[in-house]
Amino acid sequence: MKSWSAELLLGVVTIIWGATFSFTKIGLDETSPLFYLFLRFLLAFTILIFIFGKQFFKISKEKFFDGLILGLFFGGGFILQTLGLKFTSVTKSAFITGMAVVITPFVFWLIIRKPIKFWQKAGVFVAFIGLWLFANPDFDNINIGDLLTLLSTIFWGFYITYMDIFTKKVKIFSETIQLVMMQFLVILPLSLLGALIFEKNSINFNFSEMLIYSLLFNGIVASIFLTIIHTAVQKYTTPVKAALIFALEPVFASLIAFIIFSEILSGKEYFGALILFSGVVLSEAGEFLQKLFKKEKA
Repeated sequence: MKSWSAELLLGVVTIIWGATFSFTKIGLDETSPLFYLFLRFLLAFTILIFIFGKQFFKISKEKFFDGLILGLFFGGGFILQTLGLKFTSVTKSAFITGMAVVITPFVFWLIIRKPIKFWQKAGVFVAFIGLWLFANPDFDNINIGDLLTLLSTIFWGFYITYMDIFTKKVKIFSETIQLVMMQFLVILPLSLLGALIFEKNSINFNFSEMLIYSLLFNGIVASIFLTIIHTAVQKYTTPVKAALIFALEPVFASLIAFIIFSEILSGKEYFGALILFSGVVLSEAGEFLQKLFKKEKA
């Protein structure tokens, strides 16, 4: 697969991930956050074990531990982000989560020790400015929610980097499925344990039509299909480029929230979204434009 094809698919993943914020908001009206995560991934794992159970139980020792590591970062990122959202605002949560675009290059360098290209660095810098303008976070009062969300972002940085390392060894589709199912298998006890510890006095469950819609979208479309696509194609690009594409998630989340909930964006937010998108384009096209400029100058 060509890198641009993989990046286009990751862009589609990011758009649909953006929709999960709205569907999660609908679901959280019917149940508590960590218990919702448990239900979401229980649905996803149950469907996959029904379809791919034979392949999963043939998992090798290497893929088991690769999936276990990915699952710990995957589950840790989700749970810390969800807990953080209980104590901070959606705006600050979106901004801090988007900080993965800044953290991932450092994690990538720390683990792989491979230098990051200039245009990727430039793209990260521009994207960060756009993210700041878009989210317009107020950090006058730092709270525990902000710190938990920041910790979740570090988890996402490691998740994206190790996804690159582990999936480069994947040769067949059944191994991709095994890695995906291991991630879901790990997050299930983590989310249930988190619900029992942090939500033991506040777990509520209203089995409603809206909860079903929310779980079907987030459990099947967002969890199964998107995690399979992400696991299958990220190896064809770099963790830094993947993080830049994922940084667009809050923009798409806001646009979809506008469609569903009629939430209005300000002019500053549109401007920030444009700069954020420009950072992604700069990372992708900067080297090509530089070569083109040199040819014309020659």
